[in-house]
Amino acid sequence: MITASPQIGQKPKLLDEVRSILRTAHYSKSTEGSYTSWIKQFIIFNNKTHPETLGAEEIKKFITYLANERNVSSSTQNQALNAILFLYKNVVKKEIDFVGGLKYVKRIKHLPVVFSRNEASEIIKNLEGTIKLIVSLLYGSGMRLGEVLSLRVKDIDFEMNHIIVRDGKGEQDRITVLPQKLIPLLKDHIRKVKNLHDKDLKDGLGRTKLPYALAKKYVNADKDFGWQYVFPASSFVYDKENKLKFRYHIHESVIQKAVKRAVKSAGIVKPGSPHSFRHSFATHLLDSGQDIRTVQELLGHKSVKTTMVYTHVLKTVMGVKSPLDSIL
Repeated sequence: MITASPQIGQKPKLLDEVRSILRTAHYSKSTEGSYTSWIKQFIIFNNKTHPETLGAEEIKKFITYLANERNVSSSTQNQALNAILFLYKNVVKKEIDFVGGLKYVKRIKHLPVVFSRNEASEIIKNLEGTIKLIVSLLYGSGMRLGEVLSLRVKDIDFEMNHIIVRDGKGEQDRITVLPQKLIPLLKDHIRKVKNLHDKDLKDGLGRTKLPYALAKKYVNADKDFGWQYVFPASSFVYDKENKLKFRYHIHESVIQKAVKRAVKSAGIVKPGSPHSFRHSFATHLLDSGQDIRTVQELLGHKSVKTTMVYTHVLKTVMGVKSPLDSIL
């Protein structure tokens, strides 16, 4: 059975060790959250038995349970399997053989949900304030929601008219377009964020959490306005590990819920989400004649094959005339 919290000098708890290794390897916060969640579920599924005494057969039963009892998608099954195999390889230090039916599930390829230009416009019209600005930036730049919310003030370059996306998927930096129509709105928004930051500094706060070990390398950089989040939360959070009270960025769920309401208010029946604006950005660029390699770079895709999915979306609806239309 899994033991209680260890005393000083003892080996850390299993999930704490998983988190530590994930952070050392620079995995994203979302990956850390999903991996630890799947590992915890795997342990609970096996009656809280320590993974050291489990193996391929127990993993297979858990993955089968996810597929048959919980009806999760193939990608979710693979994510759960990745998390468990990460545990065994990096923490338990035990080899797991792909035998007896233990294998990755072939993913079903779904076309992405893409809003038309008119639909994107109507959804954005049903939003207000900072949330409207964030969603406009999603559609105007092609960034992921997490990338927009993680933006620091210094990464918006008004002179060069571009945005630098730091530590995107796969820990890759890239540059994407800054929509001209959003420049006045962003400048006004950042002025308000500066006023809020100045007030925080006067109140003895105003520090932010810096990536990696930059806080030690650049003393007091965590108070610089350039390092502050462009879209800070209205309240503070406390980081126990670093003993830091700071403003994190707006939570993703706030934007997700607002977009869902706006889609409904616009009378759109597509199951759209904030990520649909990234799909729409790519599809509309290709539709307007932009070359696919440029779109690939703007999106940060490693392979052009990933970007090709948007050409498939265009092929399904563009330039094809139904034979019915020629007889009626």
